[in-house]
Amino acid sequence: HASTAGVAGHLPAVAGFLMEKELEYLGGALENPEQPFVAIMGGAKISDKIAVIETLLTKVDAILIGGGMANTFLAAEGHNMGKSLVEHDVLATAAELMQKGAGIIQLPVDLRVATAFAADAENQVVSNEDVPADWMALDIGPATIAHYSNRLAGAKTVVWNGPMGVFEFPVFAQGTVAIAEILAGLQDATTIIGGGDSAAAVAQAGLEDKMSHVSTGGGASLEFLEGKTLPGVAALNDK
Repeated sequence: HASTAGVAGHLPAVAGFLMEKELEYLGGALENPEQPFVAIMGGAKISDKIAVIETLLTKVDAILIGGGMANTFLAAEGHNMGKSLVEHDVLATAAELMQKGAGIIQLPVDLRVATAFAADAENQVVSNEDVPADWMALDIGPATIAHYSNRLAGAKTVVWNGPMGVFEFPVFAQGTVAIAEILAGLQDATTIIGGGDSAAAVAQAGLEDKMSHVSTGGGASLEFLEGKTLPGVAALNDK
């Protein structure tokens, strides 16, 4: 990888327009968000996002959890998650986050579960208490979509990082597409889509132009949301 910081130490350096926009939106969300501020966190793993969730807990009114990471939170609450992806090594951390974020962290109340990780697998919607032993959760269910829609109504700042389910398979993309559509319909809200899968999902739904900012930063946008100083940004700030 080329250095993002080295050159800035030796030459006159300023941020380009894209980076400036990225810093303006992500920085604004962290430093001076308009309330209510709601974060949506999805994707497969909690372990990637523990630090982000801890940072956001001090700033947001709600964190809506989806994707594979929801399984680990639900398992930490004592739910039987069948064959769903669960990170057993972070169950204690998930339980701690739930305790710290009581009333802020919201978990799925229902899930779309399947017999296999496949686009054409047999599937059904069940409550979070009724995941069958040999099935796996691959998306949030309609009651969760409705609950999250209520929590997003009236939000003024929304940061979304990570899909709500296996959006590559159409039947398990419903939660992710629904969240994208809800954000697209928010009035007078700043909607920031974290890079990677959530950006791809918004593009797939054809709703990129309805969002205030779709991050191109990928993992770097997550680190920025954690409150980490990014070397390339620090080099510019030193100018």
